[in-house]
Amino acid sequence: MSDPYVYEQAADGFGTVGIRPLDAEGDADVVHGWVSEERAAFWGMNGLTRDQVVEIYAHMAGLDTHHAFLVELDGTPVALLQTYEPTEDRVSECYEAEPGDIGVHVLLAPAGEQGARPGWSSALMGAFASYVLRGLDRRRVVVDPDVRNEKAVARFLRQGFEAGPVVTLPEIDLPDVYLPEKKAQLAFLRREVAFPG
Repeated sequence: MSDPYVYEQAADGFGTVGIRPLDAEGDADVVHGWVSEERAAFWGMNGLTRDQVVEIYAHMAGLDTHHAFLVELDGTPVALLQTYEPTEDRVSECYEAEPGDIGVHVLLAPAGEQGARPGWSSALMGAFASYVLRGLDRRRVVVDPDVRNEKAVARFLRQGFEAGPVVTLPEIDLPDVYLPEKKAQLAFLRREVAFPG
């Protein structure tokens, strides 16, 4: 069997983080469970059925500009990672995209049976940064968490992201995609900041 991971990295003290393309149907139960929780309200999929979640990710799988990944720790799903080309996304209307930019959305799974583990989200975010900046050879990551999602904003800033402006992402209303207007805190992480030297 071929290795399903596009990227793997040891996370000190936690195990091995593996990033693989999301299987819209095969991973639907896990993802639907996560996005249906109140804690995931800012992900924007609360209230969707399992089939609607499958539909969204099946649509995304057909795009060249937006990609969804399931992140596993020693084979157990722990996060959802989405990457996108900022120039092909509504965020480009709110900031000046530079060559080498990549956009990222992150949804961490709820804490497992052992509860929250100090340093885990930081280790995971480090693996994500390594994948997109080194693995995909990008210069800068842009994130656009909802301004009310203080936990996510704080997590990015702790990880070395530099806060950008607060912007209003415009509503998208297309046959295949609907996204309501969103007030977002932009933040940026340059490769030389994440991996100096």
